[in-house]
Amino acid sequence: MLRQLPGFALCVALVQSLAAQQPEDEATRLAKATQNPVADLVSLPFQFNFNTGGGFDDGTFFNLNFQPVVPVKGVLQKYTIILRTIVPYLSIPTPAGTRQGGLGDVQAQLFATPAKSGKIIWGVGPVFSFPTATNDLSRSGSWAIGPTAVVLTMTGPWVLGGLINNLWTFADEGGPPEVNQFTMQPFVNYNFGKGWAVSSAPLITANWDAPGGEEWTVPLGAGISKTTSFNRRPMSFAVQYYHNVEHPTASAGDQLRVQVSFLYPMAAPAKPLP
Repeated sequence: MLRQLPGFALCVALVQSLAAQQPEDEATRLAKATQNPVADLVSLPFQFNFNTGGGFDDGTFFNLNFQPVVPVKGVLQKYTIILRTIVPYLSIPTPAGTRQGGLGDVQAQLFATPAKSGKIIWGVGPVFSFPTATNDLSRSGSWAIGPTAVVLTMTGPWVLGGLINNLWTFADEGGPPEVNQFTMQPFVNYNFGKGWAVSSAPLITANWDAPGGEEWTVPLGAGISKTTSFNRRPMSFAVQYYHNVEHPTASAGDQLRVQVSFLYPMAAPAKPLP
């Protein structure tokens, strides 16, 4: 097997070289923008998460996240402000065999990113969590704040980077639970052209207040996405599957993620995407 490694590495290098020589089509350029959390692009993603196995056995914990991303220019002279919001709807199975639905806590992230970036693209700012939950099974009652940062690079067909933050409660209703949560999302994307891409973006979390051995959720997986247009409206579709190699006893072991995003480029495409 070791003897095959040099040949395999040569094939990978050749594929990358050929991909880099191909002119980048409009769909691929827009696909790369969707893979950049601080791109100059308004997007309205709807992310459907189906969580099963683990502590849910045959039950399914359904989570719909509405995640609008809006760039704001002109507030800072050399920087663009990116507002990313997560509005979750949760439908959670109960031990009694019923389900409880409702909103979870809304999160808002603010990134300041250079208006003109080099090879390394970055953004930093605060992240907030608001006690908006109407689903009693997910209610924290906490106002939380913390730092957040993102860094990435684009090289040939690759978009590589990661996002990280930590939230701490600064005010609440006076009882548990309090928020003390770490989140890290590395992302790896390979763009084949014509808007097609293979990607992995596992959401790694840690609840620092959980009992020992119950803190971490660590998924591994990947999926495929397509950026195209429907009735001349640029859109992105993605399907990913993740298995949690580490997770709290009561949480899910597997996740199917389906995402549909409506895209509003600051400069409209010259023609419909393929």
